[in-house]
Amino acid sequence: MKRINKTLALIALASSSAAFAGSDFNTLDVDGNGAISQAEASVDAKLMSMFSELDTDQNDELSKEEFSKA
Repeated sequence: MKRINKTLALIALASSSAAFAGSDFNTLDVDGNGAISQAEASVDAKLMSMFSELDTDQNDELSKEEFSKA
């Protein structure tokens, strides 16, 4: 059930124009776990292009601190 909810939330986020107009951490952190996964970041092409560089601890998520360097 969590996977379905997360998928639906990502679809809703991707379809919203706000997702593409200067994304912020809380908007991208769809599941509210305090980190941005690659799936969550995928709605922002610029962020995705920088994801590996920003993910300094290589855990496949961006913390608020890592995201702030974008």
